[in-house]
Amino acid sequence: MILDKIFNPVRQLAEHGKLSGVLLIIATGASLLLSNSHSAASYLGLWNSEIGFSFLHKSLLHWINDGLMPIFFLLVGIEIKREMVTGELSKVKQAVLPVFAAIGGILAPAYIFYIFNMRDAETLHGWAIPTATDIAFSLGILSLLGNRVPFAVKVFMTALAIIDDLGAILIIAVFYSSDLQLTMILLALAVFIVMILFNRFNVTFPLIYLFLGGLLWYFTMKSGIHPTIAGVLTAFAIPAKMAEELEHLLDKPVYYFILPLFALANTAIPISFELTGSMFSGLSMGIILGLFLGKPIGILLATVIMVRSGISTLPTNTKWMHIAGMGLTAGIGFTMSIFIASLSFSDPLLTNAAKLAIIVGSFLSAIAGVIVLRLSPRVLGES
Repeated sequence: MILDKIFNPVRQLAEHGKLSGVLLIIATGASLLLSNSHSAASYLGLWNSEIGFSFLHKSLLHWINDGLMPIFFLLVGIEIKREMVTGELSKVKQAVLPVFAAIGGILAPAYIFYIFNMRDAETLHGWAIPTATDIAFSLGILSLLGNRVPFAVKVFMTALAIIDDLGAILIIAVFYSSDLQLTMILLALAVFIVMILFNRFNVTFPLIYLFLGGLLWYFTMKSGIHPTIAGVLTAFAIPAKMAEELEHLLDKPVYYFILPLFALANTAIPISFELTGSMFSGLSMGIILGLFLGKPIGILLATVIMVRSGISTLPTNTKWMHIAGMGLTAGIGFTMSIFIASLSFSDPLLTNAAKLAIIVGSFLSAIAGVIVLRLSPRVLGES
């Protein structure tokens, strides 16, 4: 009973990918088909159509990436906060292995990308693209494999993916912000401080935090820092009880509406001879091999170092083959990788080449991960 109370939040998160992963695949397939059909011009034009107000006018694609995705990052921030307070990241001994594994899974793909792009300053700007893990897809594959994957590995993967998301958030904040406006940064900081103070003084009225969160989003966007950061900051500023209620409220809309809509808008890729030819470019190979090789190598190497040095131990019932398979599934970048790709380049050809490479690398990682985990020792007594 006690163990259920401890692991249930993590178990629920580990189950997310089942339906949402299917919806993401359907949305991606539909978007690619429409982008290369007789209706391509109308479909592509839809996402570029301008809507908004006199003080805030953006394309539909930008509204999804800058307006809806901060809600996804709010949910991610809540999950990170929960794990740091009561979950797998709340104790140093529990957190040390997934933390170092996640760091390895960020550094190795970035290095592989750098090798392929170090002589091209323009494409090198996309170095962070293969460092990300799609939490919904990766955990969905682990959960669908049943007792081929020990529950402890699913917990480990959950913690690793959450740390990976935190790393992606920091990367976006530091490396993918431009034309910074000091006044707007100070206004955003002031709003964040007010939210923290309200929390300290036990102000629990939700509308206040939602209003302040909206202001934080606006000032952050106007500051030159990507507005997704506002979602994470809001998650850390709101009271724990409200965060828990918001998580339950946002869970289904995010995974079953916002992310599929994001996939529809961001995989609208017209495939041309020029684009397919770019699949062997440094940009594409850096992304594909960064995801497919960099992720498992970085995660496995970091785990080996931590275990062999005696600093940590493998999760319960876990074999090295499980870690290798988990590392491969972590190479499914998709949502976060595509999001970073959309921030990396101004040239549409480079952006589309990067997105197509992400789809290829993620597909290869998923297939290889399933094969390795299917061949891994079955764990009796686990579902």
